[in-house]
Amino acid sequence: MRKTILYIAMSLDGYIADPYGGVAWLGGDGSDNENPGSYPAFIETIDTIILGYKTYHQVVTELSPGKWMYSGKTSYVLTHREMESSDEIIFTDENLPELIKRIRKNDGKDIWICGGAAIANQFLALDEIDQFCVSIIPTILGDGVRLFEKHHKDHPLKLVSTRSYNGIVDLVYERRE
Repeated sequence: MRKTILYIAMSLDGYIADPYGGVAWLGGDGSDNENPGSYPAFIETIDTIILGYKTYHQVVTELSPGKWMYSGKTSYVLTHREMESSDEIIFTDENLPELIKRIRKNDGKDIWICGGAAIANQFLALDEIDQFCVSIIPTILGDGVRLFEKHHKDHPLKLVSTRSYNGIVDLVYERRE
């Protein structure tokens, strides 16, 4: 069965963006700039990406204007906006539990829950995250967009692996049953 994986970076104090939604602070401490980290290997394990409109907009306007950075993958952008889909980018307001059920039943690689925090928290509330890959960036922001909101139940996890490079620590957890 295809896994849903939250692969995301956050500051040491739990933020995925600064108070203005910026991510310029994402990066290591400069001690090992040649190390590409876990992303190149991770991106090869997925063929489907789920992201919210804010994350999509940031990608196409700031991070990679002019070229879709997830080319070759199917991306579902969760939005109520009326936008024209393409073969690779599907804009949808489909009910999230129905969407993920439909995607999971198709053959393919794993599914990346790309962001932002609102999408990650919806998946968490539905118990639809199989693996949490969180890269801790060596920065304390003090304020911004927090990764996890308050939830009304525990989500016990099991540590699968750790890795460090360039001052960044990758933590990989799976759900504990």
